[in-house]
Amino acid sequence: MDFTILSVDLPPQPVPLCVIVLAILAASTDIVSRRIPNRLIALGLVSALLVQMALRGVLPGCATWLGGAVTGFALLLPFYLLRGMAAGDVKLLMMLGAWLGAAVTVDIAVNTFIIGGVWSLGVALMRGKLGRLMGNVAALLAGAGRAARMAGVTPGEARESVGSIPYGVAIAAGTVAVLFTAVG
Repeated sequence: MDFTILSVDLPPQPVPLCVIVLAILAASTDIVSRRIPNRLIALGLVSALLVQMALRGVLPGCATWLGGAVTGFALLLPFYLLRGMAAGDVKLLMMLGAWLGAAVTVDIAVNTFIIGGVWSLGVALMRGKLGRLMGNVAALLAGAGRAARMAGVTPGEARESVGSIPYGVAIAAGTVAVLFTAVG
């Protein structure tokens, strides 16, 4: 099954290989400790900058690095601010974006949302909490708006979690899907 939404050109090696290794390391630590280490993010960001400058030149490399990092950060920041995801997940997509650039990062985010959404639905179904999940999604999307009131969530009320998933795994899976199905 091909999850790719956009047709993107991948950067040359060693970029895809480095990205896969970093994504797998992040997913592994997220599974074990439910955290994505800041050291891994920092290492990934610094090495991405160096590789981007070596491959593209100083200014174009910095621009690609910055564009991808800002895109990854901006795509997941709203979910963090709405308490729908952890900061490590935002930083992970930011770091992967620094390696791959803005266009590929958008494709990874779309694939990640699909994978994470299906996974979350599966978890909710297995736990018999699909109704609670839908209420949480309504509250997440509407904040203190009408949909949250319809879901029985009052403004500022803590939502009962259906159970969290290590979203770094979904990000890694979305990344690998894009890298293995990208049209170059």
